[in-house]
Amino acid sequence: MVTCARCGQENPEGFAFCGACGAPLVADEAAREVRKTVTVVFSDVTGSTALGEQLDPESLRRVMGRYFDEMQTVVERHEGIVEKFIGDAVMAVFGIPLVHEDDALRAVRAAMEMRRTGA
Repeated sequence: MVTCARCGQENPEGFAFCGACGAPLVADEAAREVRKTVTVVFSDVTGSTALGEQLDPESLRRVMGRYFDEMQTVVERHEGIVEKFIGDAVMAVFGIPLVHEDDALRAVRAAMEMRRTGA
């Protein structure tokens, strides 16, 4: 698979142009190192240990699943991506695959909305 440098879409080997955005594809693009400035938002659930002690594992998994779904929706609304879920935490990145001039502002706005939504 070749990843488009413009939009991040994965394309099959042999494609000359991205199937999503039409940009020319370069096969060795993934091997080329690029330095980018990105913004990372890290958020976790306050009191999750106490919550875990009160709920059975299945209920806790459902609650956390709904929480993660909501947080991912918020992050994506601000054009960030959820890089990973770690325990009760969400790690989101702004500036991948595309860097925006206002990625830091997008991240702050997302964090504020995440706080309101998760409250």
